Amino acid sequence: MKIIFMGTPEFAVPSLKKLSENNYKPIAVVTGLDKKRGRGQKLISTPVKIAANELNIPLIQPLKLNDPAFLKQIKNLNADLACVVAFRILPEELLTIPISGTINLHGSLLPVYRGAAPIQRAIMAGEEETGVTTFFIKKKVDTGNILLQDSLKISENEDFGSVHDRLSKLGGDLLLETVRRIESGKIEERAQDDSLATNAPKITTLDLIINWSNNAKSIHDQVRGLSPFPGVSTKLMNRKIKIFKSEVELNLAGKFSTGEVASVTKDFFTITTGKGGLRILELQREGKNRIKSADFLRGMSVSVGDKLD
Repeated sequence: MKIIFMGTPEFAVPSLKKLSENNYKPIAVVTGLDKKRGRGQKLISTPVKIAANELNIPLIQPLKLNDPAFLKQIKNLNADLACVVAFRILPEELLTIPISGTINLHGSLLPVYRGAAPIQRAIMAGEEETGVTTFFIKKKVDTGNILLQDSLKISENEDFGSVHDRLSKLGGDLLLETVRRIESGKIEERAQDDSLATNAPKITTLDLIINWSNNAKSIHDQVRGLSPFPGVSTKLMNRKIKIFKSEVELNLAGKFSTGEVASVTKDFFTITTGKGGLRILELQREGKNRIKSADFLRGMSVSVGDKLD
């Protein structure tokens, strides 16, 4: 089976490798353009490009997906199937070029969490389970007929980084099984129930700011849903800090206003929220490295009653 693979970030790499290791090595990989990053503005390749080069797979890096020259290039490949993992929205003309169509791997149990940030949004919502879905792509984003799904549990303190890595591996296995079934003709489609659909819009700057009047559990979910990147922010003694790891403390001694330091130990400090407290375990001062709270407290004087905002 002749496959074109389309993807850009690290999440897509296990899928590309899984196909390549199991007799479905793509005939071409389509990925994003190299981008300048860092102080030196060095051109950096996408994770998928790096993996494709390691696997000796021909690369295509179009500026625009509706460019006639690019579309002609894809048509000339005479592919049987296109597999899309964490890429861009595809123009309708591109979807229908492969003989068997274009399938997508999505990081949620569709129809829930349709959109750009399904893993982060699931964790931020306090979900205890998530998963991956393969489906045939339709014009409207993440609405195509479901092919296969697989799920995993999310532990109460697990962050985005951990769930992302586990889902990417699970997704690679699911994509491989989907391709096998499509090739054998033993695949069934089922329509999504739109009445159960929820949205997972991209992360905005508002998502990165802590509102201490929210309850401790919801703030904790916000912290872990956005850790290790980009991290949620607050201010302690007028200094910006990012919080990357926390724990919920339900019973606080004493009465404090929301956003006040309720207790300090040698290992962590606890902030009063709208309900319960939040233990701060790992954080980062602006311009500094991420550290454990124990190290932070050895260099910073934090006292009960200090205010965060």
